[in-house]
Amino acid sequence: LPADHRAVRAGSEKRVLVYRHCHSGGMYCKSPVLHPPRPRRHMDPRRDKGAAHMSLFRCPVCGAPLNREEHTYCCAAGHSYDIAKEGYTYLLPPNQKHSTAPGDDKAMAAARRDFLSAGYYHPLLNTLCSRILSLTGEKSVILDAGCGEGYYTSGIDQTLTTAGKTPCMAGIDISKFILRLAAKRNKNIEFAVASCYHLPFPDGAADILLDCFSPLAIDEFRRVLKPGGYFLYVVPGARHLWELKQILYDAPYPNEEKETPYEGFAYTDIVPVDFPLHLERQADIQSLFRMTPYCWKTPKSGVERLETLETLDCQASFRVHIFQKL
Repeated sequence: LPADHRAVRAGSEKRVLVYRHCHSGGMYCKSPVLHPPRPRRHMDPRRDKGAAHMSLFRCPVCGAPLNREEHTYCCAAGHSYDIAKEGYTYLLPPNQKHSTAPGDDKAMAAARRDFLSAGYYHPLLNTLCSRILSLTGEKSVILDAGCGEGYYTSGIDQTLTTAGKTPCMAGIDISKFILRLAAKRNKNIEFAVASCYHLPFPDGAADILLDCFSPLAIDEFRRVLKPGGYFLYVVPGARHLWELKQILYDAPYPNEEKETPYEGFAYTDIVPVDFPLHLERQADIQSLFRMTPYCWKTPKSGVERLETLETLDCQASFRVHIFQKL
């Protein structure tokens, strides 16, 4: 094929549609092009053994269902999206991007992976796993909106699988750098670069939707949840990482805590998750700092104070707001 007649590759989202000469008068029209078939390789054991299987994702261009093949996602209209070698795809159209590389950069993605992989936030993961385990049936569709490096997504999948359930899970994040890490972590989960405000999922698809420190796109969350489905919204508590903030800022202030009702949802619970953190290495202190919003808005003096620490003791505090769709 000519250079401009390609399917969309993960990371090259500008080629959702290509231009093909199709009129004798010299006019050009938009026309999607599919890759030629490639040799098959081993599929994930949870997936169908056929040449393709129906994905949880929908085409961001036309909204049609996507089939997952060995190397691509494609819809009946011919729009095609390559699967990167790590296992994720790119479903973020150019008009939904607000920068060249939105979301966490490589350094922030690496910091999140290193800190969370060390198990510091394991109590929060345990809480999410136990709650979701109690809310799901044998086969449930679970969507993670803003999944990051996949720490919570993968942990939930492993918990449900160990309990004998067969979850069907997908995660999206706007950062391609962090999705690379998520896709490497767990091959049983579908991952795509996409926006929380334009979720590439059909209406009423999900039994559970998780939003862990990500933007609150309540209209989209309501759209993709089934009636009776659950929305878990994780936010920081009032004194989350308070001791760290005292080092970074001259006059820190607590986070606001409140109950906010949302149309179409009923509150079922607010679960507090509070636990101490003891960081014994400067590398772990820096990873924690770099994965937080404080990294973007801390004065130089605060950064310098943090760099002098050899250990850090502070309190982690989260609130898990649980809603049910009416």
